[in-house]
Amino acid sequence: MQKAMLDMSSDMVFLRKTCSRLQICNLASIRFFPRMSSRQRRDISVKSSYLIAKTPNENTIALTSKNIWGKEKLVINGSYSAYPWISSRESYMLDADEDEYGGVIVRPECLPQTADAFATILQSSLFHWKLQGKKGVWLRLPLDQAEFVPVAVKEGFKYHHAEQTYLMLTYWIPEGPCMLPANASHQVGVGGFVLNHRNEVLVVQEKHHYSFEDVWKLPTGFILENEEIFNGAVREVKEETGIDTEFLEVIAFRHVHHVAFEKSDLFFICMLKPLSTQIVVDELEIQAAKWMPLAEFVKQPCIQDDNMFKKIIDICIARLGKCYCGLTAHQVISKFDSRSSTLYYNVVEPEDYSCQVS
Repeated sequence: MQKAMLDMSSDMVFLRKTCSRLQICNLASIRFFPRMSSRQRRDISVKSSYLIAKTPNENTIALTSKNIWGKEKLVINGSYSAYPWISSRESYMLDADEDEYGGVIVRPECLPQTADAFATILQSSLFHWKLQGKKGVWLRLPLDQAEFVPVAVKEGFKYHHAEQTYLMLTYWIPEGPCMLPANASHQVGVGGFVLNHRNEVLVVQEKHHYSFEDVWKLPTGFILENEEIFNGAVREVKEETGIDTEFLEVIAFRHVHHVAFEKSDLFFICMLKPLSTQIVVDELEIQAAKWMPLAEFVKQPCIQDDNMFKKIIDICIARLGKCYCGLTAHQVISKFDSRSSTLYYNVVEPEDYSCQVS
């Protein structure tokens, strides 16, 4: 169903239908009887969209209601086969919650069992949401109902994002550009600069990264879902080298675009304080790990010949010389959402002007 036009002051509603549902492309009309209220007409029109989809050879469906043996029943083309739509809405509408932006979020746990039932109810639901003036539709399809994906795409849904257990699709109802937020645009990585009391930096050689073969580099990795940046840096160092650390500061971060799968990348360099010394290598990812003298680490061609890596190490050395201040993590709560957040910022007190880390 592509388009619906409804005038509550009129006795007729027209439903424009696609050729795939009709043997002959045409306008199917529903004639409302004058004694029906506006609410009855609105509710009946939703059920009618379902019935038209189920009776593709009928051009006109006439609807009224009669009292049959004390029960109100809907008369469809002279048949007494259905109760009024108001009492059976769940049968022809997808269960959904309204969001705060005028859209709906379909409940994945209440989806129909078959693709055919889903196709019919999805058409009816879209028609109803259009009448209600809804904007965006969020449709989350679990992995075990992947056969629903082509059905939704056929109705005009677009891919939004995918996780291991589901695919999220969206549908924008109003005319004009879609105003729904796009999929996540960035991946976030962290690197740990760990220096011990002997002025040695913790370094690793990766096992599967051939562009860094025979190169000693800082431990790095991606943060996990719902993981803080500082926790991610500590975890990655622990996983790759077995060294326990304490987060001190974010020294710098890099922003680059069109990396993996055309996504942007944020990479945070964190200064960490070592709490242990015994290295235990992660044999799945790491070829080797060791404590390397800082001067030897800096002299590597991969550092000296790369403007970005050299600048990162220069900043780290400047921080060690108390000529640079990084960003420390602070927990704050905003009245906007009443949630605790981590805000990274620089605080230079008069008594600690050198940014000396305690």
